[in-house]
Amino acid sequence: MVSAVFNHFPQLTTHQKEQFEALLPLYAHWNSQINVISRTDMEHFYTRHVLHSLGIAKVLPFLPESKVLDVGTGGGFPGIPLAILFPDVQFTLVDSIGKKIKVVKAVADALALENVLAFHQRAESANGTFDFVVSRAVTQMDRFVPWVKNKISSNQRHTLKNGILYLKGGDLSAELSPFPQAQQYELSAFFSEDFFLTKKVVHLPL
Repeated sequence: MVSAVFNHFPQLTTHQKEQFEALLPLYAHWNSQINVISRTDMEHFYTRHVLHSLGIAKVLPFLPESKVLDVGTGGGFPGIPLAILFPDVQFTLVDSIGKKIKVVKAVADALALENVLAFHQRAESANGTFDFVVSRAVTQMDRFVPWVKNKISSNQRHTLKNGILYLKGGDLSAELSPFPQAQQYELSAFFSEDFFLTKKVVHLPL
């Protein structure tokens, strides 16, 4: 239910609420043509996709004029929900699968999200530097870091150092052992829904 988003983010404007409400019918429409979300997950769309994406915002609210790169965005997660929440932040969404980027562009256009750019490309090909790279369980951290380590801006403005904010689940001790500077934030500290019991945001400064 979209009300879960509203409850966890009471500062939303009327326009932002309308954009979040529009997400489900938009994705239902596109999912019937291009499968970007599993059928069973569509029943839990606002919890498993929208609220999960917004978990990053609970760990770090992005400052205006920040630049964020979403790698392996799929159908637009976490980038699209974050772009609604932070209209003054520039989001670049990339994915190596062209039909998924087609969906991202269509959703961004329908919502008039002027702060979203979407490209059919690999992370290594993304132009420019960014305050943060966000992603949702695309691959193991040791594979992910080389893709993006040259994409991080040296201009520090946030309370957390520039780097990666990665949505992950389960026991990450083995995966993160090569990265002692990585910090894990439990999403169950912010969201009461059972889905979040094992979900985390990993911050890795680069």
